[in-house]
Amino acid sequence: MKAIVLAAGVGSRLDPLTAQVPKPMVPVVNRPVLEHILILLKQHGFNEVASNLHYMPHKVRDYFEDGARWGTKLSFLFEEKLSGDAGGVRALRRFLDDDTFMVVMGDLLTDADLTALVHEHKRKKAIATIALQSVADVSQLGVALVDGEGFIKGFQEKPTEAEALSDLASTGIYILEPEVFAHIPSHGSYGFGRQLFPCLVEKGLPVAGVKLNGYWSDVGTIKQYRKSNFDALEGCLKVDRPGSATSWGWLGEGATVSSSCLIEGLLMVGKNSHLLEGVKISGKVVIGDNCTIGAGAELQDTVVWSDVQLPPATVLSDSIVSCNCVVKQV
Repeated sequence: MKAIVLAAGVGSRLDPLTAQVPKPMVPVVNRPVLEHILILLKQHGFNEVASNLHYMPHKVRDYFEDGARWGTKLSFLFEEKLSGDAGGVRALRRFLDDDTFMVVMGDLLTDADLTALVHEHKRKKAIATIALQSVADVSQLGVALVDGEGFIKGFQEKPTEAEALSDLASTGIYILEPEVFAHIPSHGSYGFGRQLFPCLVEKGLPVAGVKLNGYWSDVGTIKQYRKSNFDALEGCLKVDRPGSATSWGWLGEGATVSSSCLIEGLLMVGKNSHLLEGVKISGKVVIGDNCTIGAGAELQDTVVWSDVQLPPATVLSDSIVSCNCVVKQV
């Protein structure tokens, strides 16, 4: 099977972090989000992946090239003008043979069993399957109404808690049959959630809703992005955590931690990074590659991107640090 990763979004809710990189390139435990997605797809037999790009496309292409480092055949299509998520898949139609395929949004993190999801799709003989997840606050999302046989019979868009007939929201992971292209207009902007899926349901076509097992999150906001790093660091999200395991976390190749550092939490140090004398770490901290944390600095519950040099005695808590900015979570 083939997969499409939609990676064209600007990621405005992550600004100012996405002023430097597109959203699929923001690092989670020192790997871009898109890299985590490709690794998961490979684990479940998706060896050919295509992705649409729009915002800072060169940064994605330069990093991933043809995907060979991950054992994946990866190709890209630049969209000069965005055309909605279903429109983005339509633009990649040339990549698809007449076979079932998966669509994954490029800003999410999961360790779900994608093989089981495909199995359910085929067992139900659906034209489309939406992976669903229970959410605490339905008022900010559309929810799906699923019958006793696992097929979607309708949707509610951002209902109040009292009005909600379901708490199952889309995760942005879909299994589709090529027949869906007959229901997508050949031109113009077109979306999955508000257009294609309701259209298929209204036509009486089999659209399955399958509850996703395992961890799922997106990185759409500063708060959620930071939390996703910490979930991956703790192992709540099962992803590859680069570096050698230590008593306090992970140490990257060529990295050093001074013997006078005080580590009272969980720490990841990227390749060729250095924690100098008297650095204090508490809570959960991720430090990227090629960083220097100056003597006497104190970091608590903070994510530091690669290539950052923190001055001595810097004090940071609940923060994200990139090369050009510090974002504090209030």
